[in-house]
Amino acid sequence: MSATLPRGIPSRLVAPEAGWTVSADVIVVGSGIAGLTAALRLRQRVDRVLLVTKTVLSEGSTLWAQGGIAAALDEKDSPEEHLRDTLVAGVEVCDVEAVRTLVNEGPARVRELVALGAEFDRDANGEISLTREGGHHRDRIAHAGGDATGREISRALIAALHAVIDDPGIQVIEHALVVDLLQDKDTRVCGVTLHVIGEGEVDGVGAAHARAVVLATGGIGQVWSATTNPSVATGDGVAAALRAGAVIADLEFVQFHPTVLWLGEGSSGQQPLISEAVRGEGAFLVDEDGVRFMQGVHEMADLAPRDVVARAIVDRMALTGTDHVYLDARHLGREFLEARFPSIVARCRELGFDPVTDLLPVAPAQHYASGGVRTDLHGRTTLAGLYACGEVSCTGVHGANRLASNSLLEGLVFASRIADDVAGRLARGELSATTPEPPSGPAALVPAARRTDIQRAMTLGSGAVRSGDGLAQTAKTLAVVAEDGEQAAPGPLSWETSNLLHVGQLLTHVAAMREETRGGHVRSDFPRRDEHWRAHIHAWREPDGSVATSIHPVDPQDLA
Repeated sequence: MSATLPRGIPSRLVAPEAGWTVSADVIVVGSGIAGLTAALRLRQRVDRVLLVTKTVLSEGSTLWAQGGIAAALDEKDSPEEHLRDTLVAGVEVCDVEAVRTLVNEGPARVRELVALGAEFDRDANGEISLTREGGHHRDRIAHAGGDATGREISRALIAALHAVIDDPGIQVIEHALVVDLLQDKDTRVCGVTLHVIGEGEVDGVGAAHARAVVLATGGIGQVWSATTNPSVATGDGVAAALRAGAVIADLEFVQFHPTVLWLGEGSSGQQPLISEAVRGEGAFLVDEDGVRFMQGVHEMADLAPRDVVARAIVDRMALTGTDHVYLDARHLGREFLEARFPSIVARCRELGFDPVTDLLPVAPAQHYASGGVRTDLHGRTTLAGLYACGEVSCTGVHGANRLASNSLLEGLVFASRIADDVAGRLARGELSATTPEPPSGPAALVPAARRTDIQRAMTLGSGAVRSGDGLAQTAKTLAVVAEDGEQAAPGPLSWETSNLLHVGQLLTHVAAMREETRGGHVRSDFPRRDEHWRAHIHAWREPDGSVATSIHPVDPQDLA
């Protein structure tokens, strides 16, 4: 099955010719948990690793993870129970073998983090303290600093990286935006073009060559007006892989976190998240009349999977004519809240809310992309030489809706698998050096000023609740943006805006195809789940710029 977007997807972005070159055995793009894990593990077995990060090492998306990391660490828990909870949250479109890999290898990867120096919160007996979040039937969420798990994991990984930073085998380039992938005559990926806001010789646009490239660029949150993602999450990895011809899977499954602090109409950019762990400790949702509306919606009430809670909030807002509901954590008490959630409490107070005494206004906002660049169990994409891990990837673990706190674990597990696979292939001579072809094919760029138009259109038509008419209007608006005749100046802002456009166009396209409601994909005109759509949607760019799609059913026996 195929379809053509009005203008098609270009093969590359308009950019100056590379003015400098650097080379390595492997390039890792991204400095969150997936990128740092891949780089550290690769360096143990290969000679030269280049780690490229868009800002600085300490500002990857991992930093913002509040809740924790899920793994069956308790003797009363088991990988099989973790697997079952993940499959339920994924609404029958998870790849079971990918989930099995995650839950079986996860505990060992978490213990490796501890060995690296990550300091998780511990109970009175000195054991890692575990809590519960939505969709989990066991306490299996390890956390650090109360609600600063991502920050602590990132700190431990970066500390380990700095321990070998003087090793000439690891080169780190910060403030580097990857523009496009480099490919040889057989379309094998063998490097990237990147723009560096640099000092000295490494500045402007350059080319980095390697025998393999690992994308760990994070999410696509800035495609919408409001998101919990940091400002750097502009879908660069997904867009670059799409332009190069890689298969993108399940892009329509976007998780809107149910409890994002509502700051009033018109607020945009990165919004403050109220972690699901707050509900895990006993907080609950109420409407403007103080009614607890999650009871009766789902057997787990306020701890139902995120898509269920987000949808219930949207329904309640529609019923009451309001633009937010409330989270009530007051009964947990000052001492507990300040000890367990110090960062959340401090941020709320900065913004004029006190969880100890106030109801917290909350509403859903974009949080996590369950889909992305399609990979196998070793992190290999459909393009030779290209790997992906973390939120940029689609391993099949999350299905239609990510189970809470599985994302950090996925980054750990699959980054480790990628490092092992790449190192093994390099040792066997399977990824020999190759020469990139000069960039060719149609190039395009849209002005940076069109970013808000893209975000507004995506929020209105491709947001938390979608419909055929809304998606069609979004597609029309994005087509107008793509045809903007204004000359756009090449640079980070226009490149990011173009990436947002390409991701938004593809997401809107596949969301219009899926005529059902499942997980993070909610269609008001198709409110029920349809067994015909118990399937993955794969999409890719053809050489002529058109987008081809294919549907891959999930065998129900695999989910038994």
